[in-house]
Amino acid sequence: MKIICIGLNYHSHLAEMGKEQPNVPVFFFKPDTSILLKNRPFFLPDFSQDMQYELELVVRICKVGKCIQPKYAHTYYNEIGLGIDFTARDLQKAYSQRGLPWEIAKSFDNSAAVSDFLPLHTFNYNINNLNFHLLLNENRVQQGNTADMIFKIDELICYVSQFITLKIGDLLFTGTPAGVGKLAINDRLQGFLEDKKLLDFRVK
Repeated sequence: MKIICIGLNYHSHLAEMGKEQPNVPVFFFKPDTSILLKNRPFFLPDFSQDMQYELELVVRICKVGKCIQPKYAHTYYNEIGLGIDFTARDLQKAYSQRGLPWEIAKSFDNSAAVSDFLPLHTFNYNINNLNFHLLLNENRVQQGNTADMIFKIDELICYVSQFITLKIGDLLFTGTPAGVGKLAINDRLQGFLEDKKLLDFRVK
């Protein structure tokens, strides 16, 4: 099982990070040891002084595919959920400035909180117009809609599958909107997909 994460996929997040829009999807990986399930608490690691949250829509792949054609991309998923891509922003910046890979900032243990998944029919199969948001200590800090993605989900599946075979159970994190920020001990994170609360856990 792979965790494939898309970066820089919302204009609002590009603006807050001071990045230019990519011409093609940008992706990286998290290992299976990064998964944090069942709303278990996230423990702040001691190797970062700037641990940040990034709420994302997550798609679970339901069949094997390679070099997937656009007209078939929608058949490779039938469930969606939410995830939080935890990022050690200080490490990411330090490594990026030196032109080095920054997996250390994204791929550490428990860096990918993942909710339960819901069937697409729950949302009338309209995956390209879904609202999601994140509350930090009851305050709304992130708000996104899949219509605002630079690269839509089917495009992401087609692009990634040119290089990597997708397998059953693979998770695709699809990018985060603006509003990412720093975490502190005792913070509470709640993630909503439309009106359904799928994430609710504490930072320890």
